[in-house]
Amino acid sequence: MTHAIGIDIGGTGIKGALVDLDSGELVSERVKRPTPEGGLPADVVATVAEIADELGAERLDAVGICFPAIVLGGRTMSAANVSDEWIGLDADSLFASALGREIHFVNDADAAGYAEARYGAAAGQRGLTIVTTLGTGIGSAFIHDGVLIPNTELGHLELDGADVETWAANSVRERDELSFEVWAERLQRFYAHVEFLFSPELFVVGGGVSKYHEQFLPLLELRTPIVPATLRNNAGLMGAAALAHRDG
Repeated sequence: MTHAIGIDIGGTGIKGALVDLDSGELVSERVKRPTPEGGLPADVVATVAEIADELGAERLDAVGICFPAIVLGGRTMSAANVSDEWIGLDADSLFASALGREIHFVNDADAAGYAEARYGAAAGQRGLTIVTTLGTGIGSAFIHDGVLIPNTELGHLELDGADVETWAANSVRERDELSFEVWAERLQRFYAHVEFLFSPELFVVGGGVSKYHEQFLPLLELRTPIVPATLRNNAGLMGAAALAHRDG
């Protein structure tokens, strides 16, 4: 069996685990810590180093870390629910220095999407799979024949005069107390437009609301099959671990 560590940094929590890369199963308990208040780089890096040490990172060849930002060449080019000090930061080098080893650094939605394509709802799917996460915003990942195309930001696609996530994210449904039927009309507008632009073979829908998929996915009328994600809250760390091993 081949093992790697995956660590998923979020706005409220940081979690990590040891992943069996053959099966995609976790082979340790998840280690969880609250994200340090303010989300400052030094504090987040210190917390990640603690988690990696607890999981035995020094004994493994691969450690992957995913983060809610556009990631280019190991630099974080945006920041969501963390400090603006992350913008433009060489995060890859920062984490590698703190952990005393090479790491693989990736956007959180890309990591989750890759995991769904390798172990979850899109395993074995040919052509283009688009994975979306419906939460505070709308995250996205493109996987073509198993290859990740990084840093798609469909939540910021401008449609009807505004970023889609400002009127179709799950946080908007909750804030405005929309019924699933009304929300589905907004999702229909979003997914139909994305379908027209990219002609995917499959849509996979993640985020916490996906547990209620039977209340809104059947209301969507698309040419493309659309299915719920299956890996839930482990997708990010699983994908980060798998990508670290692949690119290590």
